[in-house]
Amino acid sequence: MIKRNLLVMGLAVMLSACGFQLRGTGTSELAIKELDVSARNAYGETVTQLRQVLQRSGVDVHTGAPYRLVLTDEKETQRAATYSGGNRSAEYELTTVLDYSILGLNNVPLLSDKLEVRKIYVHDGDNITGSDQEGIQTREELRRDLVQGMVVRLQMLTPAQLDQLQQEADERAKAEAEAAAAAQRYRDETPQQSPLEIPGT
Repeated sequence: MIKRNLLVMGLAVMLSACGFQLRGTGTSELAIKELDVSARNAYGETVTQLRQVLQRSGVDVHTGAPYRLVLTDEKETQRAATYSGGNRSAEYELTTVLDYSILGLNNVPLLSDKLEVRKIYVHDGDNITGSDQEGIQTREELRRDLVQGMVVRLQMLTPAQLDQLQQEADERAKAEAEAAAAAQRYRDETPQQSPLEIPGT
C-alpha cells in the first residue's frame, strides 16, 4: 500500500510538472471537440469509462465525428513479483497494455500507439476473500489509470495536428494511387510476349 501511494504521489508530481492537472482541479478542456470512440469490445468497461470522461471534459463523442479513436486491443498479464513461503503470501504484478489508433476521413490511419500501466498487489493465501477483493480493486485502479492516460495522450493533440496528419496521409494515398496507375499503364502498353510455339513433330 505504501509503495502504491508513493507511486501515485510521484506520478502526480510528474504530471503537475508537465502542466497537467487531474480532472476537477482546474485542468483545461481538450482541444479536440469532436471524436468517435470505439473498441473491439463495444460495451467494455474501458471504452465506456473513456467515453464518459471525454464527455465530461467537453468532447462531443458521436458516430460520424471527423476523427475516430479505436481501442484495437487490450491485454492483461499477471506475474508473481515476490514470494513469501511462510504465510503463503506473494506480490503479483498486473500489467495492462492498450493498443489504439486514430483514424481520419475515410478511416485513413493517422497514428497508432499503445499505453501500458502496471500495479502490484499482495495475495495472501490465508485470506483468499480479502486477496480476491484486492485483486479486483487493483484491476479497477489499472483501468482508471488507463483511461486517464488515454485522456492525457489526447490532450497532447490538437485539431491542427490531426489535420496535418490527415493531409500527409492523403498525400501518401495519392502518391500510392498514382504509382499503381503508372504501373498499370506500363503493363498495358508493354507488348505481351507470344508464347513459344513448338513445331509439331
